[in-house]
Amino acid sequence: LEDMDLWMKFHQIGTEMIITKSGRRMFPQCKIKVSGLIPYAKYLMLVDFVPMDNFRYKWNKDQWEVAGKAEPQLPCRTYVHPDSPAPGSHWMKEPVSFQKLKLTNNTLDQHGHIILHSMHRYKPRFHIVQADDLFSVRWSIFQVFSFPETVFTSVTAYQNEQITKLKIDNNPFAKGFREHGKNT
Repeated sequence: LEDMDLWMKFHQIGTEMIITKSGRRMFPQCKIKVSGLIPYAKYLMLVDFVPMDNFRYKWNKDQWEVAGKAEPQLPCRTYVHPDSPAPGSHWMKEPVSFQKLKLTNNTLDQHGHIILHSMHRYKPRFHIVQADDLFSVRWSIFQVFSFPETVFTSVTAYQNEQITKLKIDNNPFAKGFREHGKNT
């Protein structure tokens, strides 16, 4: 996992990710460094999101607490990295970024965004599949990785003020919200 220090800062206070009808990019973004692939073999890189448990959460005063049973699980969507398929040498030359991945709460989404329920906890899973194309994935050799630091609660608005501050201080796209920005 790239940017481990940043992910740890968020993880220690309970990472939250905004989901919107039109889809929102993640910050921190999912970025992984890959090694050990066969340089000339073709691979697909995929990400899916799995529920951490069977609960719905609510923010109460200054912490997350269980607020009941989880909503029925949505059909699992997988985000395919746009460079897929590519040779192992391509994936290993620099960190693989899933920056274009978007999260949504729109159950009728037609754009291929990852559909999640708000106020639920999720974990991204990274799939590395040795395959020439999407159609041969079922019979392919694959590995699945996840990182505990990337677990997050999906929200439509940040609940924890510390998360809001961390996002503003560290996200290059949030510079307009910083104290020394033009929009004060």
